[in-house]
Amino acid sequence: MAAPLIEESIVINASAEDVWAVISDLERMGEWSPQCKKMIIRGGEVALGTKTININRRGPLVWPTTSKVVRFAPNKEIAFRVAENRTVWSYTIEPSDTGVKVIEKREVGDGTTKVSSFFVDKLLGGASSFEEELKLGMAETLGKIKRAAEASAARAA
Repeated sequence: MAAPLIEESIVINASAEDVWAVISDLERMGEWSPQCKKMIIRGGEVALGTKTININRRGPLVWPTTSKVVRFAPNKEIAFRVAENRTVWSYTIEPSDTGVKVIEKREVGDGTTKVSSFFVDKLLGGASSFEEELKLGMAETLGKIKRAAEASAARAA
């Protein structure tokens, strides 16, 4: 059974606007995420309701998913629901003493699909090890977002 919530956070020495410019550019997700190698935006600009096609990879396994932006508050939060497993991935920006804190979450809510559970269990090593891997991946993703946002802020200064 999937954990209801996986969460990581990082403090970034940049403005909410600098961080938002990075995290809301979903086409760059492949630069940040160790698993989601590509997000293809369907229909132009990212906004509430935007749909994506995602290409995921873990070792030799490659699989597509689709998602829809379900929360969109500029400079505050973006979240998208993956249709195939009903998980919601989000990035929230909060003020901190030295810039902003970014929180990445994967929320399961009412549970994942039978197909997704089978896939995780049989091909990805089971829920516990896969979710540990996701948590490590979140930390890696946030570290890359931090570097990109801080570099952008430094260029603008």
